Amino acid sequence: MAKILLFDRSTFFINYCNERFAGMLHYTPLELTKMTLPALLANPLERSRFVEQIQTHEETPGFNTALATKEGAACRVNLSWSKIDDHTLCCFAITDNETEPDELEQNSHRAFCGQLTANSPVGVLIIQDGNIQFSNPAFTRFSGFLPAELHNKNLHSLIDDNDTEQFRAFAKRWNELPGLPDTGVFRFRTKSGELKVAELFTMLVLHHGSPATLINLLDITEKVHLEERIQLETKQRHGVVTTLAHELRTPLQPILGYLNLLMQDPEGFGLTPETQKILARCLTSVDRERQIINKMLDLSQLESGKLVLKYSTFPPLTLVNSVIEASGYAAKAQITLDIPGDISITADIDRLFVVIDSILSNAINYSQPPRKIIISYHSSPPDSCHHLSFQDNGIGIPENALLSIFEPFQLADAASLSRKYDRIGLSLSITKKIMELHGGDITVRSIVNSGSTFTLHIPKEIPHVP
Repeated sequence: MAKILLFDRSTFFINYCNERFAGMLHYTPLELTKMTLPALLANPLERSRFVEQIQTHEETPGFNTALATKEGAACRVNLSWSKIDDHTLCCFAITDNETEPDELEQNSHRAFCGQLTANSPVGVLIIQDGNIQFSNPAFTRFSGFLPAELHNKNLHSLIDDNDTEQFRAFAKRWNELPGLPDTGVFRFRTKSGELKVAELFTMLVLHHGSPATLINLLDITEKVHLEERIQLETKQRHGVVTTLAHELRTPLQPILGYLNLLMQDPEGFGLTPETQKILARCLTSVDRERQIINKMLDLSQLESGKLVLKYSTFPPLTLVNSVIEASGYAAKAQITLDIPGDISITADIDRLFVVIDSILSNAINYSQPPRKIIISYHSSPPDSCHHLSFQDNGIGIPENALLSIFEPFQLADAASLSRKYDRIGLSLSITKKIMELHGGDITVRSIVNSGSTFTLHIPKEIPHVP
């Protein structure tokens, strides 16, 4: 198969290239479509001759030159190009050890390239003095205007009134920062009055020898509508979850109160030992339901973005020890601490308490005796984060489950582990969102049947909240 690409005759911008052409220069096709053809010439001094040849000859049977590979090496080629339409040329490249494709093959490729240009999903505009000098079929499909209607039409007139000032500032940068690529997202009014949204990519080019702005326009209307629907549905879901959680928690309060009252004075209420065991199981189950509901509320609050952190500075060693002591983890596992006592971090201590408690609880629940947990700290002066690692000798997590364990209601082995360890998969999701709210993260490394290491990455500087 021949090495081919399509480029704009006026701007020299590469609109398309196949895998063979890109592979010859060690690029991907996507990388080349962000470049101009003259920029690929290995000898910069030859570019003016090349540009002149293109501007004066819409068909050239052979142009010997050297193109630069991605690594900067010279690749000798013979280029030939021919007209696809008024603005697009199809270029064939032949290296020294190749034979030129026959006429039938070239015609076949030209026909394919012509179809490709006509059906390109990306709109292309050339703007001079604010007016449209060229538009491709994709922009006609986007705007509803024919090329003749668009010629010399001011691009500002297509922008929705709500984005006019923002677009004027965007267009002003084309002259203030010539040659620098720029991007922006704007709403357009089509010929029928429909509102559409597009992302614009601009660069400085020459059009008939004069400076102009090339705009590649990507229609993101459906993407924006989808994001808006997702945001609305997410907001509605948060409301449902919050209301449901509150409704579920309300009847649990008197149940917990009465159960605790009975358990505190079993003789006074005439409870037999067997009845006490049954009530103790009930109390445990009700308390578990209360914890699940509280986690649902916590997760909903975190997802809504309404939670505000309360920062303070404290030693991580003190916090870790308080978590171990509060939950009695030292009696359940052999815990080794490797945290300097003179290190301090700045974070929301209450939220970080929840994070560390969740990690230690998982480490103990998913391990078999003798349970061994190593908690260590590492960082360096240039490092922007404190790193707190929790290594266990548990059952480990399969590689295909590592990405999903931080999603709500996801467990590495939901069918068996949720029943065995009485979990529903909210703790790690809450943990990750708390870390992200701090501007940090949580990562995991794991080997099945050997153990897992969860690491908290806590920024040394409080993140800026816009």
